[in-house]
Amino acid sequence: MADEPHHELQGESPTHHREGYRGTGPGPITPDGCAVDMYARLPVNDEPEVIAGAVPPGASLLELGCGVGRMTHPLLELGFRVTAVDESAEMLERVRGARTVLSPIERLDLGERFDVVLMASFLVHAGSPEVRRGLLDACRRHVAADGCVLLQREGEDWQTNVPRERPLGKGGLVRVASATPVAEGVNRVHVEYEFPDARWTQTFLSHPMSRAEFEQALAEAGLVVDEYLTEDRIWVRARPVAV
Repeated sequence: MADEPHHELQGESPTHHREGYRGTGPGPITPDGCAVDMYARLPVNDEPEVIAGAVPPGASLLELGCGVGRMTHPLLELGFRVTAVDESAEMLERVRGARTVLSPIERLDLGERFDVVLMASFLVHAGSPEVRRGLLDACRRHVAADGCVLLQREGEDWQTNVPRERPLGKGGLVRVASATPVAEGVNRVHVEYEFPDARWTQTFLSHPMSRAEFEQALAEAGLVVDEYLTEDRIWVRARPVAV
């Protein structure tokens, strides 16, 4: 019988949903409302190529919020040495070939530095200022002095161009149904995922940030934008500020 997957444990992983976050549909749902089975269906787009083009070949890479390994696996194939972190054990069960760590990102402290710290999936837009600071502090804490942090931002009209929908994977559809203000600078975003055989929803809190607000948040964590990697400024490379 094959060995059970083993994940390093950092602190305590949430056992219930995060406040303001909810998911519905078949299979396990993570503390922030992500449906594990749905995320396993998402296609790999050009993200691995964007990442590979922005960092040295074979770099050590800390992936924060790896999910089921949608980007982890292509990055491993490209020769990166990946440590994959997620707060959901069910997500990490799908990850193969990488060192895995079970932990909320904002409480992560591995006592190590990496050439690259990667935080995708718009996590930098966390609705809670305290969580957002914790996420960026974790990025700064783990990046080497000569390394970089790669971040994925929301598109600048991501929460105003609603409702909208687009095809997703094999026969699927994703619909951003609403983005409703619930506090100053914070929206409750509701997303629906429909496939021929299943339907999921996710509701989460998000803080839209202008370019200036984003750069200020980085500065408060000791990071500075080095380059916007894509024309839409969704992918960003930041560097640690020398102390």
